[in-house]
This record gives sequence, structure tokens and C-alpha cells, in this order.
Amino acid sequence: MTVLLKKTAQYGSYLLIALLASTPALAQDAERPDLQGIWTNASLTKLTRPSGVDSLIVTAEQAQIIAANTPIAGLEGGLDEGDGVNDTPAAAGDDFGTRAYNNFWVDPGSNLALVKGEYRSSYVVEPATGRVPRLETPNYDFERRNFGSRYATGFGDARGPEAIPNAERCLLGFGNKAGPGMMAALYNNTYQFVQTEDYVMILVEMVHDARIIPIFDSPEEARANRRPLILEQWFGDSVGWYEDGQLVVETVNINPLQLSQSSIPITKEGHVIERFSRYSENEIFYQFTVEDSNIYSQPWTAELSFYATDDGLYEYACHEGNYAMPGILAGARRLEMEEQQSGTNN
Repeated sequence: MTVLLKKTAQYGSYLLIALLASTPALAQDAERPDLQGIWTNASLTKLTRPSGVDSLIVTAEQAQIIAANTPIAGLEGGLDEGDGVNDTPAAAGDDFGTRAYNNFWVDPGSNLALVKGEYRSSYVVEPATGRVPRLETPNYDFERRNFGSRYATGFGDARGPEAIPNAERCLLGFGNKAGPGMMAALYNNTYQFVQTEDYVMILVEMVHDARIIPIFDSPEEARANRRPLILEQWFGDSVGWYEDGQLVVETVNINPLQLSQSSIPITKEGHVIERFSRYSENEIFYQFTVEDSNIYSQPWTAELSFYATDDGLYEYACHEGNYAMPGILAGARRLEMEEQQSGTNN
């Protein structure tokens, strides 16, 4: 990545210009893997193992059977071959939001995650159960009343734009796409990795979320250069270093609003450690470990792979096409007005 600082005469300020194209790859050595390029982690594997599946590693035949029965967009058994998923649902029904999709828009992958030549039934590898070890009573008050069920039912809090989930507001991609703990979702599972001497940038196709990770010579130096806790950034405060042929990234202090709507939440006392390494010419092996005694009974680890792709990153015009926001808010105000008029008439 080429970075230019240009001083503008009109404003007397500095304009930062980042040129990401045509950047030569850094040489790969025993300490530093070459991660540059465009990659995808698309798969039908979920964070936790499906019920009835005991093994982490399954055969190609078993993988096809599990994939065929994996819910997509909340619909059991995946999507129909035709356009049968777009039937008109009942208002506020359990499948209201999931019926909004048809096959044209959905591209989650066609099989389970292939990791180092093995099909995986879950991202979670530790504990061996393939389940996230959440505490029954977390030591944290999650504000999740308007998250998750709203997607499925179309019914939720509409007092104002701040009450609507981050993804619907086009603030962040859904499904923990950018992480920390980067996983595949319903579509837009493409990433661009840009690597310089001092930074690694990960650009996510969905919402064009970008993680800019400063790189240091050691974990001690990285942790000594953390940002103040008052800066609660999206995706948290990530710092990185190279170790035994891996890029190691440690993240703390995730924005509380993101924390409440994440499938991999951590509090300020917890952290996520991600590890990236090149397994082959076209595969990045990716592992992340989550540790937070406020939420989990033990540390847990997940694994998946990114594969090189010839597809580029496509535009994700979220705000530009976000007609749902004004519609939701206008509809809620109309209902309030009608209720007020009804009360006055009575």
C-alpha cells in the first residue's frame, strides 16, 4: 500500500491518500507470511456444531448431507432450487424476515468449510463438543431485545434510528464478517488483505468494513501501544506482531454497541487472539481464540480457511439503497399518530 500525505493550500491541512492497487507482495519468510490478495471464507459451516453431528471432521459425502440440511437465512433445509422462499409471510411471524430473500441474492457457499483438506462440521474446535461454552448467567448485561428476533419477525423497537440494529443502519456488516472472529455469512464473503511493513489492512466486501492493524516487533511492544480505553472503536483495539510464520492479532475493548449485537462478544476484561498463516499457495489458515470469564466458562477456539479467488470486491451500496430505515420509522410514527387519534376520539 502506498500512502501519500498531501498538504492542501486551501485549508492548510493534510489529506491522506491510500493507494491499494498494484501493490507488490512482501516477501514471505519464516517469520512473516504473505497474506496479500483477495480471499473468500464462504462456507455453510456454522460457529457451533449441528445437533446430531458428533465429529469435527467429516467425509466429503457426510459434508454434502450436512450442507443440504443446513438452514440458510433461517430456512430449514437450505433454499429451494426455484424461487419458493419468497412467499408472502404473516406480519410479525417467525419467518417474516427470512422470507425476504430468494436465491438470486444468496451466496453463502455450497458446502461445509474445507480446512487443510478436511471438511469441518463447526468452526469451534475447542471445546471438542463444538459448542461455545457460554455461562448460563453472564456477568454482563446484554442489550439484545431488538437484535436477532427483529430480523426473523420484522417486528421490533422503532423509537428512533438508534434503536435499529447496526447492520440495518449500515454501520457494520452482519454475521461478524469483520470480526474479531471473521466468519462467513449469507453473502459478500470476500476480503482484501493489504500488507505493509507497519500495517495489515483487511477490507471486507460487506459494508466495506476495514480493519487497520498496526504491526509491532513483539507482543510486549504491541500491548504497550494500545489506544486509550475511552476510544471504543468498531472491531475493537487490534494490535499485531509476527511469530513463527504467523500474523498474530490481539483485540480488546470492542465498541459496546457492537458487543451487544455480536455472535462473539467480549467485555473489556476479555480478548480475542487471531492467527493467520499460509497453509498453501491458495489457502490462509485462520484461527481465533476467545477468552473472557465474564461471558464464557473457559477459553474457546475456532478455525477456518480463506481461499484465494479471482473475483474482485464488489460495491456494497448499503446506505444508498437503505429504504427500510425511513419506511420503518415513518410507519412507526404513523401507527403512533393513529393510536393517538383513536384515543382522542374515544
